[in-house]
Amino acid sequence: MPHLSRNPATNQVLQTYASWDAARLQLALQETCAAQQTWAQKDLAARAAVLNAVAQHLRAQRDRYATLITLEMGKPLREARGEVEKCAGVCDYYAQHGAEFLRSEGVASDAGKSYVAHHPLGTVLAVMPWNFPFWQVFRAAVPALMAGNAVLLKHASGTPQCALAIEAIFRECGLPQGLFTTLMIETDLVPYVIASPLVHAVTLTGSEATGRKVAALAGQHLKKCVLELGGSDPFIVLHDADLELAVTTAVASRFLNNGQSCIAAKRFILVPQIAEEFLQRFKAGVEALKLGDPMDDATQIGPMARLDLRDDLHRQVTESIAQGAVALTGCEPDARDGTFYRPSILDRVTDKACAYHEELFGPVAIVIRAKDEADALRIANDTRFGLGSSIWSRDTARAEQLATRIEAGCTFINGMVKSDARLPFGGVKASGYGRELSRQGMLEFVNTKTVWIR
Repeated sequence: MPHLSRNPATNQVLQTYASWDAARLQLALQETCAAQQTWAQKDLAARAAVLNAVAQHLRAQRDRYATLITLEMGKPLREARGEVEKCAGVCDYYAQHGAEFLRSEGVASDAGKSYVAHHPLGTVLAVMPWNFPFWQVFRAAVPALMAGNAVLLKHASGTPQCALAIEAIFRECGLPQGLFTTLMIETDLVPYVIASPLVHAVTLTGSEATGRKVAALAGQHLKKCVLELGGSDPFIVLHDADLELAVTTAVASRFLNNGQSCIAAKRFILVPQIAEEFLQRFKAGVEALKLGDPMDDATQIGPMARLDLRDDLHRQVTESIAQGAVALTGCEPDARDGTFYRPSILDRVTDKACAYHEELFGPVAIVIRAKDEADALRIANDTRFGLGSSIWSRDTARAEQLATRIEAGCTFINGMVKSDARLPFGGVKASGYGRELSRQGMLEFVNTKTVWIR
């Protein structure tokens, strides 16, 4: 099947790309393996110079790449500009700190000299999604490349132009031919790539179901694997929260990227003292969001990425309403052309509703009413997911104590959950394992090697 690039705001097909067969794929694997062996011998300053050039190029061409992102997956253009800038930032970060992170560490032992060195693993397969088509590739690829690895990209089939543009950026900025390669393959060839002796590790950002399949394949072939999967992040609002700040952040966090973010706040867990006032303000904020053409800088909510995703979201909403949830606002597809869904709030969601248990990947917030603080904590952990979380309280010391009891990869107190190159990013439970970003993310794909000298 061909790879189709489609504008979700209009349903217009933009480009069509032929898929590779197994023979073409094998040639790419061989080229990448050869390129990696040469790259691994480059000194760290030479690797950093390429990343600095990429950062400079991204900033110079920011609007060009932002427009491409918006055309292919529908995110508002002003958010797409921020995504490109964030990619430049992660290049800056690893160019500056990569040598420090990879420095050998001396260890006292019975040897005359012993130390721990960090050598590249080889070639990393990156299986990446469509919702942040530049950022999620860069945050996985840049530390891997700085560590001396090669990267093979299997991007989402709906964003082939972004995938090919990223490959072109790296090549134009001095990365050797073949060191970063976009694989124009169908899903059925992914097991072949994972099984190949020319591939040494896998990183995936995607759904829980896909993560289980990739993890099984990686385990079968004894390949290192990092998984960043789905999330159903709790947003806990306690009785002493700054409601103005909490509501403003709640709207931004839930509806960023048209609601299609793994670390969006999804479950708004409210204690009785503030529930009605929070909801009144939250409803007003959601209803004020401007839905429309994502190329218009005034637009705050664009279309969902695909029609099947919108249909599945609406199924979850209608089933939850039938199971007792209340449609506070929205909860319907928009009538205009494209794949638009109205910004929505489902109130009084209980554990009888599918929205309580499933990730809603689109512009729908669900509200769960807790009996008290202890119940709010119980609800926050009553999920198979464990990616992000946030707590809202003026008593930050108390909130910090509660944060230690939340089962998630991160907890933000009085702030919106976000990824940051300086901090490790990842989840627990069904949200995956391993970490991206920071020093921890870079060291996921190195051979941590002991050297002992008599």
